[in-house]
Amino acid sequence: MTPAGRAKVGDRAVDAAAAACEWLSQAATKKDRDNLKRFGINPTKAWGVSMANIQKLARRIGRDHGLALALWETGWYEARTLCAFVDEPAKVTPGQMDRWCRGFDNWAIVDTLCFKLFDQTPYAWEMVAKWANRRPEFERRAAYALIASLAGHDRTSGDAPFRQALRYIEGAAVDDRNFMKKGVSWALRGVGRRNPALNRDAVALARRLAASESPSARWIGRAAVRELTSPTVQRSLAKRARM
Repeated sequence: MTPAGRAKVGDRAVDAAAAACEWLSQAATKKDRDNLKRFGINPTKAWGVSMANIQKLARRIGRDHGLALALWETGWYEARTLCAFVDEPAKVTPGQMDRWCRGFDNWAIVDTLCFKLFDQTPYAWEMVAKWANRRPEFERRAAYALIASLAGHDRTSGDAPFRQALRYIEGAAVDDRNFMKKGVSWALRGVGRRNPALNRDAVALARRLAASESPSARWIGRAAVRELTSPTVQRSLAKRARM
């Protein structure tokens, strides 16, 4: 870490991050390294540590925003994953979210940060709008992973931001890059599971996509139609509406 980076996060946090990295490096196994490749996770730097062990360390550490900043600066995949569990959502800033987004180098770190941290911040929808049309694959995927996460976790927003999200989804459905295609599919299905009204909107979009000339849009649309019109999902939505 540069001297400027040290000053920014503080020496205590830097030392704590070094200790956490030492623990993670000792917990690494060949099996876990092999699993990264198996699941298409190709970070720039990785030891190979199971998610169970990362979460075990997170429980031991507790929440610490300064430590999370220092962990991110190490560049190690497992240290950056740990950030999702130890950072304090109330202290996360839009600038931090955007800097970290620009550092995303694999789908797993995108999804973990969005699902476990970013969707708990007050800036989540702002970041969706900012990232939805980014060019780099993992930066753009972050918008759609965040939509999917908000669809499951946001208890205060009404339907309006999710309807706007459907417009982003329609525009991104033609992006045929593997991790984008899967992220957009996850987002569409998440919105469609939120409530009956959004389900109708999501199914209508899915049917348009299924009839598209774009192979990726067709793949996304057909899968979403099958899932969102299934008896299981429809029963769940009806039950939720009654409650």
